[in-house]
Amino acid sequence: MAEKKVLVIDDSATIRKLVDSHLSPAGYAVTLAPTAEEGLQLAEEIRPDLILLDHQLPGTTGFEVCQQLAASSTLKTIPVVVSSTLRKKAYVEYADLDNVVDMLPKPYTENLLKTTVENAIETAAMIVESQTKGSAVPEIIGETAEPDFAGRFSVFGIREVVDFLNNGTKKGVLEIEAERLRLWIYLDRGRVQGINATGLQPDETQMIVDQLPESLRNLSEVLRLTIAGRGSAEFDGFVQLMDKRVLDPRLTAKLLRFQAAMLIGMVQSRPLKGFQFRALNEFPSLQRDLPLEIGLMGLLVEYALHCDASKLPADESSLRYSRKAIRGQNLDRAGLSAQHMKVLNLVSEPRSLDDLQQRLNWERDELRRVLAGFIAADVLECKRDESEGKYVAYETNAMVAAQLRSELKQNTTPFAGKVVRDTLTLQLLVKRTQPDAVFFAVDTPQSCDAIREAYSAATEAFGDARKIVLAPPQVIDDPNVPWARLLGFVPDRLIKSPYKYETLISTMRELDSIPLAPQPEHTPSPAPVVTPNSPTQEVEALS
Repeated sequence: MAEKKVLVIDDSATIRKLVDSHLSPAGYAVTLAPTAEEGLQLAEEIRPDLILLDHQLPGTTGFEVCQQLAASSTLKTIPVVVSSTLRKKAYVEYADLDNVVDMLPKPYTENLLKTTVENAIETAAMIVESQTKGSAVPEIIGETAEPDFAGRFSVFGIREVVDFLNNGTKKGVLEIEAERLRLWIYLDRGRVQGINATGLQPDETQMIVDQLPESLRNLSEVLRLTIAGRGSAEFDGFVQLMDKRVLDPRLTAKLLRFQAAMLIGMVQSRPLKGFQFRALNEFPSLQRDLPLEIGLMGLLVEYALHCDASKLPADESSLRYSRKAIRGQNLDRAGLSAQHMKVLNLVSEPRSLDDLQQRLNWERDELRRVLAGFIAADVLECKRDESEGKYVAYETNAMVAAQLRSELKQNTTPFAGKVVRDTLTLQLLVKRTQPDAVFFAVDTPQSCDAIREAYSAATEAFGDARKIVLAPPQVIDDPNVPWARLLGFVPDRLIKSPYKYETLISTMRELDSIPLAPQPEHTPSPAPVVTPNSPTQEVEALS
């Protein structure tokens, strides 16, 4: 194999001598240049495999030299490793230069120098091509073995793949290919530990930077580096800066979480191709030293909190949000606040945005965003409510209730109905669904007592729902029945039983024409003692 050529451009004679003494014995052909002008000339002559460039040069900077190299059709593909003592300031300046593949922080050890040069030469061509054309590069150079788990997104979704790996607490990196974008998701201990990407266009990176929250704005240039997972020496440099408290680890961790959320949200809106998972024993230093320890659901909610409002579901009163049936999903709540969990607890039944906002007392925009995050995480669904009304029927007779439920399933009507046989379920449904009408089948004193207790315990939940009572003809025809004392309320309409499913539907069709009956101002007293001629005795006699 021919010697790899390394051109060193540095005005320090000590550095030039040091690099030559370390690299030449290791088999590299080292050429030295003390100025930018001489370095550019030598680059044209020898066409090196790598340029080791000092950031501060007489009369110019390494940044300007890189620009001149990139502007040359013959030199633009030569990879550059920039060396500087300025650390953070120097790193961010080179973030958008396609020919810069790594950073070498000064002072450096012989081992770090050799490792950086060896890695840069081995991976440089692919990195420069990736950063110039937006193509993808492999995560592991020299990897010849088959991935441990791979597939196409025509069969699987991102959530299914991540849940499968996290449920098995696999440690490794999941590579997701979406058009020219490639995402790298680091997984361990059943959670996401970090996400970066290759193939991002400058305008896409800028869009993510523009959405940084105010508390992270001063780290925008750091984000430009970490989002693409640039060189390992750069990551080591960041970790060193955090160890020395130059960078606040807590803010940096918050930045990496924002980065992960924006990338996972971005990739979901693109045509997905395939995925590969490879088990790893060790993560890159950034993911190792600043693991996110977050669930996919938490990341998707965070993305929704920061994304453009145009990506949210429409703000329409006819939309209903409800929980989806869960089959094998990983419901890790890491990254979700207690407030976020309240939303999930409220949507066991379909609810409108207006209903949720009233119950939670949240800002409407924040609520829409959290709901959008849960929809992206596949734990909620959003459907348009096409029904013209909702009702609940309370029927204690098992045969009648079974017949009503059967006809509910068989018939398609513009009304959404539920049939219940116990008052506890009745109270829960009324609270959750806020029906337009509640039908009460009254045929025994016990049913009167149960209804009165249920209504008394949830009077506010019944609200303005029409209260329709279905009772035997003898009871309906008696004008002296003390309904308020028997049931706790005055019925808005009385219907003679036995009744049929069609009776409920026809009543719902004319619901708007049924006036609300005046209700008692005070809590009704207990039902009267049954006497031979009382209405309750009539009900009992017919039961």
